[in-house]
Amino acid sequence: MSGPRPLADTGAAVDLKAEMLAAAEALAGGPASGGGAARRGAAMTSDLSIDEEFALHSVGWEPVELVCGISLVSVPPGVWTWGQGEIVQASDAHARAFAGAGQRIHRECAKAGGHGVVGVHVEAVVQRNHVDVTLLGTAVRPVGAKKTAADAVFVSDLSGRDFSLLMASGWAPLGLAVGASFVYAPRRSAGTALKQSSQNIELTNFTEAMYAARESAMERMQEQAIALRGTGVVEVKVAEGPMTFAHHAVGFTAYGTVVRLSADAHRRLDPMVIVPLDDSTVAFDATSLRGE
Repeated sequence: MSGPRPLADTGAAVDLKAEMLAAAEALAGGPASGGGAARRGAAMTSDLSIDEEFALHSVGWEPVELVCGISLVSVPPGVWTWGQGEIVQASDAHARAFAGAGQRIHRECAKAGGHGVVGVHVEAVVQRNHVDVTLLGTAVRPVGAKKTAADAVFVSDLSGRDFSLLMASGWAPLGLAVGASFVYAPRRSAGTALKQSSQNIELTNFTEAMYAARESAMERMQEQAIALRGTGVVEVKVAEGPMTFAHHAVGFTAYGTVVRLSADAHRRLDPMVIVPLDDSTVAFDATSLRGE
């Protein structure tokens, strides 16, 4: 996936109260005040929570539209039968499906007027005959910004809150990086399998296959991060284990958001303490504070 254009850093102080009011008015469909102009009566669909949308407005961004990218790539028949090493066709199918879904969500975001997608939900299903990848998230943009090209759009699985914290600290998301690998677990001889059936013993063939799959998947994810000119990958999620339809094969997948410092230096954020007032369970009797 292509990376976005660098995000501007104005250095101006943000009036949080004004931005919160603007966010509330935008959600209500009324005229905006302070930081930007909302579209009166414009339709907006988002899977972000209310506090996530407020957090976006606090850093000068707004949700635009719910966007999606889907791709289904076939896996040639017979590739899951016994073999040695990596199941290259399955690994390639996963990479192509993820790339196809990414291209489509980029185009949908740009068409909707967004500059990026946050809170992306990734669903990757590996079946015997195909790999199905679905990316679903909310397109966002700086308040009042014009449309941008699809190759300048970023895609991130960061939540609206995490995206806001990242931006406030001077960093920017560049895109999603993914790596996947599927490997055969070497077959045990009949004598070995029979001998080990009554023992608590490590199945070294599966252990070694899992390590091989992990190494290849992580290397591919890192290669994509480098291609995006990122300096790190955050919010990485992994999935691993034997395939349900081919117990002699194991898979390892990893994906996360590539980030890079966009400001001159990292900005340290002071923690904000929030006390909830709607506790479902009362921890103590307030009268005990008076010694009663």
